[in-house]
Amino acid sequence: MKKYIAVILSFVIAFCTYPSVVFADDEYFTDEQIAYYKNLGLQGTTVNVYNWGEYISDGSEGSMDVVSEFERLTGAVVNYTNFESNENMYSKLAGGGASYDVIVPSDYMIERLIDEDMLLPLDYDNIPNMKYISKKFQNLFYDPEQIYSVCFNVGTTVLIYNKKLVSEPPDSWKALWDEQYKGKVLMFNNSRDAFAIAQAVLGKNFNSTVEQDWVECAQLLAEQKDKTNPVYVMDEVFNLMESGEYALATYYAGDYLLMYENNEDLGYCFPKEGINYFYDAFCIPVCSKNKRGGEAFINFMHEPQVAFENSEYIYYRSANTTVEKNEESSLYGSEVIYPTDDLSSQYFKNLPQNIIELENNLWTQVKSGNLSADSREQDRKIYIECAVISVAIIVVAIAKLISNVKKKREEDLSDLYD
Repeated sequence: MKKYIAVILSFVIAFCTYPSVVFADDEYFTDEQIAYYKNLGLQGTTVNVYNWGEYISDGSEGSMDVVSEFERLTGAVVNYTNFESNENMYSKLAGGGASYDVIVPSDYMIERLIDEDMLLPLDYDNIPNMKYISKKFQNLFYDPEQIYSVCFNVGTTVLIYNKKLVSEPPDSWKALWDEQYKGKVLMFNNSRDAFAIAQAVLGKNFNSTVEQDWVECAQLLAEQKDKTNPVYVMDEVFNLMESGEYALATYYAGDYLLMYENNEDLGYCFPKEGINYFYDAFCIPVCSKNKRGGEAFINFMHEPQVAFENSEYIYYRSANTTVEKNEESSLYGSEVIYPTDDLSSQYFKNLPQNIIELENNLWTQVKSGNLSADSREQDRKIYIECAVISVAIIVVAIAKLISNVKKKREEDLSDLYD
């Protein structure tokens, strides 16, 4: 009994002497913010979030655990899963059977999801932190009326190289076709980014609707497969480049900085032919079962401190003005994150269905080797043989036509004399 009394007394003394021990100030949020999320009525609900891998501050290395903080403030449970590419995310949504309350697609995919009625309009009364989104990242081409999305981050593609394995710093995507790096190249394992590199090399529009342009790019990617035998990867690129095993890799600028932290022998360049400039944004798909929770999560991700913590952890340019103006940010003024305005770049836009299907078909052929040099040579021989046969058929047809005309003329003359 005395032991229990002593324990109680110790708490009383602690409270009287050090009130902060019991009621310490919140590490990240004000009383007003805490009250706001507590009063949303999300306690006991589940919020399903579908985001890119390595794309949120997760509590490691002293960072904020964003998901845990949202759960703490709202009382909701977050079911957080990852996807590797826009195409994988789209397939999961289109396949049905999945329920997500927040997704984070890129610009062109948002366009497609809107066109196919796969997104819900947002209620901005539930997203008051929209006030922090820079005007230059609102009403963008993929959502001009700002109905379906809230911009999260902005980025570019980049060419990463290993200074120990690359003799001279590259300035062109063509380095990915250099045979001296055979077996040492990591390439995007998604069709849109991979084709964009070939399109840049060939000087073509990333959003071309000319089928022959995509065929020529596929042939160039097949040529790359012949010359350097690239390994197609997405998030696997982190470990592979950090290990120093590979010479060249294609990925996103923010992720380069993460790799550089673990391997200072890595360098980067924005290839002179041009890169993809992209936007990633929060959306709510029609399959959502907790739209209010999804909107709360979107709003939470743009709380100034949360947006700052995310940017510091994932090394991407935030659409949140409080982050961009924060001179304490480790990314402030970074040329990788804030490239110059004269950088050659293009955006991805949604493509017509026939081009999407052609792209997917060609990409499958490239990866499977069906567009290899041998197959292309075989195709060339077949085309030549078909052309020769066609010419022969035409020649025979013309000769027959001439013969028939001559015969008819002779018959007409014979009738005339008779």
